[in-house]
Formats: sequence, C-alpha cells, structure tokens
Amino acid sequence: MGWIVVATSFSFVVTQLDVTIVNVALPHIASSLSVQVSGLQWVVDAYTLPFAVLMLSAGVLGDRFGSRRMYLIGLAIFAAASLACGLAPNAATLIAARAAQGAAAALLIPSSLALLSQAAANDHSLRARSVGLWTAAGSVAIAAGPVIGGLLVASMGWRSIFLVNVPLCAVGAALTLQSIASDGKRDSTHHLDPLGQLLSIVALTGLTCSVIEFRPLGLHHPIVIGGGILAVLAGAAFYFAEAKSSEPMLPLALFRVPNFSPSIVFGTIMNLTFYGMIFVLSLYLQQARGYSALRTGLAYLPMMITFIFSNVASGVVASRTGPRLPMIVGAFGMVVGFAMLSLLGSATPYSAMLLPFIIIPGTMGFGVPAMTAAVLSSVDRSRSGTASAVLNASRQTGGAIGVAIFGAFVGSTPTQIVQGLKFASLISVGLLLVATLVAWKFIRSVHGTAGIEDDIGFQIE
Repeated sequence: MGWIVVATSFSFVVTQLDVTIVNVALPHIASSLSVQVSGLQWVVDAYTLPFAVLMLSAGVLGDRFGSRRMYLIGLAIFAAASLACGLAPNAATLIAARAAQGAAAALLIPSSLALLSQAAANDHSLRARSVGLWTAAGSVAIAAGPVIGGLLVASMGWRSIFLVNVPLCAVGAALTLQSIASDGKRDSTHHLDPLGQLLSIVALTGLTCSVIEFRPLGLHHPIVIGGGILAVLAGAAFYFAEAKSSEPMLPLALFRVPNFSPSIVFGTIMNLTFYGMIFVLSLYLQQARGYSALRTGLAYLPMMITFIFSNVASGVVASRTGPRLPMIVGAFGMVVGFAMLSLLGSATPYSAMLLPFIIIPGTMGFGVPAMTAAVLSSVDRSRSGTASAVLNASRQTGGAIGVAIFGAFVGSTPTQIVQGLKFASLISVGLLLVATLVAWKFIRSVHGTAGIEDDIGFQIE
C-alpha cells in the first residue's frame, strides 16, 4: 500500500504544483511574451478551467475503463503539455498548452483518489490514512509552488517551471506500473454524458470570460454581457439536463448523501479564496513591493512549512472528533488570516505579512483533509471516482473563479494592486465566514474519518 500512496501522490504533486508555481513567474511571462493582466489571468485559468469542467467526465472514464489506465494516460498527456508550455513561443501557444495540462490534470486527480480507495477496499481506517498522506502531498505542493517557482525562475528562467514536470511524470508512471498490477473492478454501466459535458464547459467558460474581461473591456462590452448571459443559460440547461439524464455526468443524488453538499460548498470557498489570493499576492509582492522572483518565493516559505504540520494536526484531531471540528477551525482561522492581509499597504514590512502567511495555510491544511476523507467514506466504492471528481471539480471551479474575480480588482499600478489586495481580502473574509457556518451547521461525524492522521506506518515493499 505504501508504494501505491507514493505513486498516486506524484499526480497530486504535479497538478497542484502547477496551480501555484506559475504565479511567481507571471511578471516574467508578461515581460517575455508581452502579456497584460487579463492575459496573465488566462494563463492561470486556462489550466484550472479544463481541470474543473473535465474532471466529472474523467471520473466516469476511470470507473468505466479503469483508474490505472486513465491515470497513466493522464501522466503522459501532462508531461507532453508541460513540454509544450516550456517551449511556447507566444502567449496563445502557452495558454493552449496550459489548457492541455488542465485536461490531463482532470484525468489524474479522480483516478489517483479512486486507486487509493480501491486499494484500501473496505478498510475505512486505511483509506483515511492513505487519503491523509495523499492530501498532505498535494497541500505541500500547493504551498511549495511559489517557493520552487521562485528558485527555478531565478536560476533557469520561467520556462523551467513547466519543464520540471516532465521527469516528475516519468517517475510517477514508473512507480504506478511497478506498484499497481492491474485495474480493479470496473463499472461498465457508467457512460459519458456529452450534453452535460458541453453545457458545463460553456457555462464555466462564459462565466470566467465575463469576469476576466469586464475590467479591460468594460461592463457593457458585448463579450462581457454575452459571456454572463451564456453562463446563466448554459448553467440552467445543465441542471435540467442532468436531472433528466439516465446517466448524468453529475449525479444529483450524490448531493443527498450526508456531508456531500456542505463539503462541496466548503471546498469551493477554500479554493476560491486561496488561489485567488495567491494570484493577487504574487503581483503585490513583485510589482507593488519590488520583490524579485526568488525573494517572492522565499516569502511564501512559511506557507509550505505550515501546511505540513497542519495536515498532521488535522488527522490527529479528526481521528478523535470527526471532520466537523477541523473544518470549522480551518475556515475560521482563514477568516483571521485574510483579515490581517486586508491591512497590508504599499510599505508594510514582511514581518507584518508573516503571521497571515502562517495562519492561512495552517488552518486551510487543518480543514481540507478531514473534508476529503469524509466525502470518500460516504459513497459506495464503485462510485469513488465520480465522487472524488465532483469534489475536486467544484474546488478547481472555485479556484478558477477566484483568480478571475480577484484579478479583476487588480490594476497595473502599485496603488491599484494594493487596493485590489485589500478588496479581495475582505471578500475572502465574508466567504470564509459562510464556510465556517456551513461546517458548523451541516457537517456530521462520519465513520471512516477516524484515522485520517498522517500515519507513515505503511510498509514500502
């Protein structure tokens, strides 16, 4: 089981690394490829959009054709797309390659979680421990992204942040072939939902386009208005199509499972606030404060360290209390951290940033592992791929919307960036108060979250 955890963690590391590693390189990409702020938002969201909207179909593919097969295909595509990003001659090529990365990431996440769930069989404690380790690896990658990105950009240039994925994917594939002999039980009754997939792509792309472009084009521009209308119409059509479909991409019955709906809301808010703020903070540190890429990466170092310890603490507490308490503490702690960020100015010393840089990842890492294990423990094993896809699709959707919304508040001057940071921080405070209330009112204790602790007692053999 130990090698399976290691093998599947590689995918979570590379996919989560590419969510945050690119942020430190944004000013360098802008300079090298002549990209404005809205273009930089597309560099980020071109990855997270397909990551979010294709994950539901990817979960079905894993259930139907085998999670191991989809996992290996995802690693191959991700490596090829990363190479294309690293060699991109212009912004359009980079954005297209980022979209291919996102599509591959959509295959990897539900497949890796399904492989863990299947390997654990009916051992809830083993599943919870393996998910805790998997989540810890991804959490560290999220936090380490800016640090690693700063080091790579400073030493080898911005293209290296993409090229580093190629050997990582190769190692992940080799470990998967060695540790997982074949796919487990498949469910041939699951089918793709082309209409639902198309409508979800149109809805989320229209929404993101409208939000990103309203600042440079103006609120009354046809693209902005049309994107908003298209998002509403496609979203409504998606709901009705899924309700009537015999094989829906998004099984609405899942939302009647205890803990599922509140966890979706909770996870969406977590990603929206965190990913959106990382985008804004990277511009703040480099363009408003004049930090170099390396100094910016090092400024994020406390985040990486705190994530490691908070994941361990989450497991210890959740094993005794269930998921509710870690989720409440996680969301409310982020409220405090973002309130502190709202006080930052154009000349605030780094010492004043340090505490929120510790509190935000520390409390986020405390709540997310409990949420993930609780969701997986609440569904049948044969639907683990679909359930994990729904959970992670909602979180990635939140991340894409967060970058679009928060980026829209940021202008090109240092003063505008500082104002955008303050506004984004206050919005995050409000949203995270909602997440705290959701966890407090609607999360129930679930058997199977006991044992989420970061237990490294797996025998690697």
